[in-house]
Amino acid sequence: MDDLETRELRYFVAVAEELHFGRAADRLGIAQPPLSRAIRRLERRLGVPLLDRNRRGVALTDAGGVLLREARSALDAVAAAARRTRRAGAPDRPLVLVTKAGASHELLRRLLDAAGSAPGAAPVEVLLCEVGEQAGLLRDGSADVAIMHLPFDDVAGFDTEELCVEGQVAILPAAHPLAARDRLTLAEVADVPGLPIARWPRLDGTYPDGPGPEVRTQSQLAQLVALGRTLLVIPASSRAWQWPEHVSVPVVDAPPVTTVLAWPSGSRSREVASLVRSADGLRGTGTCGGSERSGPAPSRPPAAVGEG
Repeated sequence: MDDLETRELRYFVAVAEELHFGRAADRLGIAQPPLSRAIRRLERRLGVPLLDRNRRGVALTDAGGVLLREARSALDAVAAAARRTRRAGAPDRPLVLVTKAGASHELLRRLLDAAGSAPGAAPVEVLLCEVGEQAGLLRDGSADVAIMHLPFDDVAGFDTEELCVEGQVAILPAAHPLAARDRLTLAEVADVPGLPIARWPRLDGTYPDGPGPEVRTQSQLAQLVALGRTLLVIPASSRAWQWPEHVSVPVVDAPPVTTVLAWPSGSRSREVASLVRSADGLRGTGTCGGSERSGPAPSRPPAAVGEG
């Protein structure tokens, strides 16, 4: 029989992550012998070895590696189901909207205003996160809906509503010579002596190769730019967190960024549906809210955005 229990999945994940039965037992708060017996019963039921045990320790087999990935996803899904169920049964609960801190600030303000004016709308709680965290917070049930940016964010398994499309800007130290430019190209910002582009983690948590500093938070990035150690290219509206020591300059050949509202596919939440209707009403009302050129006044008036 292939039915698996969440308890034995938790046991297996603990052993697979610790690669040590004693540490796994301590982590689970149980004795080691029943943990060992539970893993052996699991292997017998599945008909495959999950762990290689020898004098040097414990290692995952290929089958064990597959179960570790699947078990993590299954346990996350179970936890998310419980979290969503509790929240759905809570009276007058707020709708949780997650968005990257500093991103799409003007658009977010307009969306909250529109949602607040809808008859019978649920209150909206804003959950701010770091880059790339929206998908995980939606999947684990911590949030009901998210503002996300394509092609950067992972929207697999979500329904989406397009909100706006915008260009990108380079965020530079205000004292750098490029900060006085009206516009830049990707080639120009990709090879600036002494000012490498900051590197964000990919969806799998690894960093792309390159000389730029590895960053995970907006605060890290803001300070490194202000210190003249890095630059970055981001959607124009995401420069809401810009410091006085920064300047943003349009990058004319950067690919456009599409901002979307995302929610779990198949959601039957009336509150989510109401927010999506409010978002749909914002389409065509303007840009994503970002000024394409900001910072200390340049030596000459900047050309209009979009000019060749």
